[in-house]
Amino acid sequence: MVLGLSLSAFTTLHVVISLVAIVSGFVAVYRMLGANRIDGWTTLFLVTTVLTSVTGFLFPLSGLTPALIFGIVSMVVLAIALSALYVFRLGGAWRPIYVVTALVALYLNSFVGVVQAFQKLAFLQPFAPTQSEAPFAIAQLILLALMLWLGYRAVRTFHPNLSPA
Repeated sequence: MVLGLSLSAFTTLHVVISLVAIVSGFVAVYRMLGANRIDGWTTLFLVTTVLTSVTGFLFPLSGLTPALIFGIVSMVVLAIALSALYVFRLGGAWRPIYVVTALVALYLNSFVGVVQAFQKLAFLQPFAPTQSEAPFAIAQLILLALMLWLGYRAVRTFHPNLSPA
């Protein structure tokens, strides 16, 4: 039992929160590329990404695992992103710092999503049963290239008006 839920129900909740974080993160990044203001998508992305990490820490632990390390790194990156946005209001160097940390948080969550997809989705499992096969590496490389390109573009184009949308 985790938070009064069976482990299965808690896992489902964690996955739903993670998927909302990933989708809202890509929408928020898209808005960074084409819009000049912070909106509800950004808030949804940041809140659900924090919740993804927090709920990840509530699973039964068996020592220091890659998932735990990802969660710790994600929380540090999110703390910087939240500070850049809400404390420093994206002033000066905090604008690109926010963009980079938001993209890193989205990348970490998406990376785990790809890992989970190859582990849990029956149609992907045969392509990378141990996740050391080429299809898994290619999927992760495409994700990394996409994030680097989006980050580069967002740093150049994101000049927000902090008033709500």
